Amino acid sequence: MGDDMAAGDIETFHRNGIWFNRIEGETRTLESSFENREDAVSAGRSAAVMRQVGHTVRNEEGPSDDASAYERHPRDVIGGSAATH
Repeated sequence: MGDDMAAGDIETFHRNGIWFNRIEGETRTLESSFENREDAVSAGRSAAVMRQVGHTVRNEEGPSDDASAYERHPRDVIGGSAATH
């Protein structure tokens, strides 16, 4: 199956120690944020079951350097995941 996700799948990820769920291909997150992985994964799994789509949990939000930024879809990079440090 590989690591590729289809647009519409649910993705659980964390940013700055806070966990979120979002629909793959969108920049906005679902519902609220979570303080721990277990709650976020549970909510993400429930959302995926309701939508009858896949669910992926990422240990990292995404690329943190320019070299790997090209591995993501342009629509994921443009909408708000560009964090300034």
